Amino acid sequence: MASVNFLYRSTKDIANLNLRLLFRYNGKDYVFGVKTKFEVSKHYWTKQHRKRSKDIEITNQQTETNTELNKIENYILKAFSSINPSEVNKDWLQTQIDNYYNPQKQDKNVPTNLINYIDFYVKYRQHEIKETSKRKYNVIKHKLQRFEKERKKQILIKDVNESFKNEFVNFQKKEMYAQNTMQKEIAIIKTFCKHARFLGLETSPQLDDLKLEKEKVDKVYLTLSDIEKIENISKDKLTESLENAKDWLIISCYSGQRVSDFLRFTDKQIRIEDGRHLIEFTQKKTGKNMTVPLHPKILEILGKRNGKFPYRISDQKYNDYIKKVCKLAKLNDLTKGSKILETEPKSGIYRKKQGIYPKWELVTSHIGRRSFATNFYGIIPTTYLIYITGHSTETMFLNYIGKSNKDLALEITNYF
Repeated sequence: MASVNFLYRSTKDIANLNLRLLFRYNGKDYVFGVKTKFEVSKHYWTKQHRKRSKDIEITNQQTETNTELNKIENYILKAFSSINPSEVNKDWLQTQIDNYYNPQKQDKNVPTNLINYIDFYVKYRQHEIKETSKRKYNVIKHKLQRFEKERKKQILIKDVNESFKNEFVNFQKKEMYAQNTMQKEIAIIKTFCKHARFLGLETSPQLDDLKLEKEKVDKVYLTLSDIEKIENISKDKLTESLENAKDWLIISCYSGQRVSDFLRFTDKQIRIEDGRHLIEFTQKKTGKNMTVPLHPKILEILGKRNGKFPYRISDQKYNDYIKKVCKLAKLNDLTKGSKILETEPKSGIYRKKQGIYPKWELVTSHIGRRSFATNFYGIIPTTYLIYITGHSTETMFLNYIGKSNKDLALEITNYF
């Protein structure tokens, strides 16, 4: 939550007020200040502005001052709500003040309908948006096109409100989309609309409060016992491809990295310091430069491969192969989770469906990262785990491994 206040920061008797924007982001407090064009006397600001007065002239000045300062404050906070806080700095704040006093005319080339705005948004931020995000936005765009065709009415940015949300959710439920898919897409649509508002387009007063509850999902992971079963699969049951995928799976369970990162590991990224093996790489999703220690289990795999990592395969092949590996490891415990199934035979339409399945059927390329975080939680200090997984905050990390307040409270009682 951001806030704005005004200060008199001059030694002169009459001066322009300073505006100060304060907010907290990723656990850190930020303060930026700029000068407004609103002029008051030092005597008025320090002696009369906040005091009740029977003098009609002072009362009128207070009303005039408060009206103008409220306008400036609302303008700044509205602009702040339309942007990622990481992009806010003194220059950004100065630009907003400049725009307040010299409003930019709305560009007629900016689309006012939501579907066209998605393409505009991607082009506008083309140097900031990753390919994965572009693909995600494209999926939403195509879904909105189907929705618009069914409702026979164009979706205008200004009409993205509670009514739109409910209508869009009902459409997605009919198409059997999961609750969390809908929740994420509503959040992304809000991002598009807030960006449009930043550029001067009209948006609904209800926009900021649009939200959809997230559905709690079961966090499936491989226990240390499961991983041991995978390690002990008889070699005569494994083809070369499955052996390769098995080794990658073990590496993922002991490195805590995303599939987009660990499948790119090579021996050239390894360095040794004081006899300890470290791997250096840049996370594809976040762009963070990482230095992560290699677990002895990973070193065992490198040892049997002459210091090399397994050969690289595609994400899809990896996803398919590790299911087969886990089936061979007899990970048959019935487990609650969701998997992608065809909605009807030969329909060609696939959706995630909650249910109880043999554990191996729920294994996906993401399971190693979650297994690492879950298995080592409480063993390795959380600060170090967060560093390795690359989560921004402890809250995000705990939500990732499915720790609730009740779980944490019960764990704390172990120290009493």
